Amino acid sequence: MNYLSNSSIFRRYSWVSWLIIPLIAVVVYIWALQGLKVDYAVLSTSWPYITDFISRLFPPDWTVLDIAVKALIETVQMSLWGTTIGAIISLPIAVASASNVAPQWLQWLANLLQNTVRSVPSIILGLIFVAATGLGAPAGTLALGIYTIGYLAKFYQQAIEAVDPRSLESLEVIGASKLQIAQYGILPQVLPLALGYTFWMFEYNIRAASVLGVVGAGGIGFQLKSYIDGFEYNKATTMMLVLLVVVTVIDAFSSQLRRRLDSM
Repeated sequence: MNYLSNSSIFRRYSWVSWLIIPLIAVVVYIWALQGLKVDYAVLSTSWPYITDFISRLFPPDWTVLDIAVKALIETVQMSLWGTTIGAIISLPIAVASASNVAPQWLQWLANLLQNTVRSVPSIILGLIFVAATGLGAPAGTLALGIYTIGYLAKFYQQAIEAVDPRSLESLEVIGASKLQIAQYGILPQVLPLALGYTFWMFEYNIRAASVLGVVGAGGIGFQLKSYIDGFEYNKATTMMLVLLVVVTVIDAFSSQLRRRLDSM
């Protein structure tokens, strides 16, 4: 009887929770907006400056198309190697941080390592490796590799933790070794997700590599910054358009590939 009365009271006042949650969200957003210290007077007069800057970007200067293509090839090469290095290192870290595979003390250390890597911005990594190896693509590749670990290790960890425990228990019952459990129980379930995450990271790293060029870590970003610093906005537009085309093509290809992997 008490249970029925309590449940009816809960249903009667459930609308209170639906009211409180939006109110809390509004308060949080107002608090965040106050922290931005937006000057609305400046913002209201900023549109002419924005349109003036955009007008300087056009028309594109196609005379630097060959330079843009060479720089873009270097960017793709950096992203390919950076993603591969990061993926290889991420795998053991993900296994060590998965709650259904590793002991708790190892999970704590692996998650601490992931959080440490994610807390370092890619530009800082670029500066570190530029100081170590000098200007150019090697610094950018190493920076992308370390940057990739912070994200792919987490993605791989989530994929491992999402494995159906019943399949692992079935293998344990028939006396399978830990290696066989990993090979036949974990890997088939994790592989499609892991490959999908890796292709997404490769696509993302192409854009990240263009940012690393700001600190001299090679790729199309280095050329882009050089043109902007020299007020050659038309040439910078060519670089951005070439980057847009390649990112769009890679996104379409990786989306198709991820769909096939999902169907597996």
